[in-house]
Amino acid sequence: MTATAITSVMYGCSPPPRRRSSPADHGSSGPTTDTRGREALSLRPFDAPADSPLLRSWIASRADLLTWAGPAFTWPLDDAQLSAYAAEPDRHIWTARAADGRALGHISVRGTRLGRVLIAPEARGRGLGETLLTLAIDRAFDELDLPELDLGVYTHNTRAVRLYEKLGFRSARVLPDVEEVDGVRWSALQMRLPRPRR
Repeated sequence: MTATAITSVMYGCSPPPRRRSSPADHGSSGPTTDTRGREALSLRPFDAPADSPLLRSWIASRADLLTWAGPAFTWPLDDAQLSAYAAEPDRHIWTARAADGRALGHISVRGTRLGRVLIAPEARGRGLGETLLTLAIDRAFDELDLPELDLGVYTHNTRAVRLYEKLGFRSARVLPDVEEVDGVRWSALQMRLPRPRR
């Protein structure tokens, strides 16, 4: 397996959200919150022309780009690369939006591979990464009917690893020294989540 399949996340961990009825459920456009007071998210299909500029603004450096997508893109990230990414066959790509329409996250699934997970910089540390992942996992197992999910995460991204473990992912193997960034070798952890029994 090569490093091209590696992806990661860039946010903190927090307890799982519990959704409650919100104004959005009853036709209002007011903010939606879960029972812990965090904003709820919904997944909308990624619209490359509209969403790419904002997504690019969340990735401030080559290291950020590599952390987000492994070596699949080149720095600097541009709209042409994101358009090609959006056109990949069998890739499901979503923008996570708050009830008021603000884009706060990004995630994708291709085959059984979960990846390209990103929370907007101004929204990190509020538990939205867990909400985003939970929504995507539900889509993968329910709507896409996948038998399992797998992902890659760089081993130094310990907050992401802990969050994935919290959501049920388990380590399958370590790929040592798959990338070098500013003279530092990065290793990757491959993780797997089987479909829950029904």
